Amino acid sequence: MLVISSREFRDKQAEYMDRADRGEQIIVQRGRDKAYAITPVKSSDIYINTPVLSEDFVSGEQIKEQVHQHIDKLFSK
Repeated sequence: MLVISSREFRDKQAEYMDRADRGEQIIVQRGRDKAYAITPVKSSDIYINTPVLSEDFVSGEQIKEQVHQHIDKLFSK
């Protein structure tokens, strides 16, 4: 396992991501009490996929329309 500072990570991001791709454990230390693991994400790690998003969530335009309707109601009182 390799522990590096956040500054070192910023300076050499590509190198450390390549090393993580090869299976090396990379820990980025930030201050005294914070640390982060750099690890590749695989498709099996993703919990929300496109079909779920399209079925269960509204679009930005739909949200915008709902907000505008709500504001109109508030001002019409």
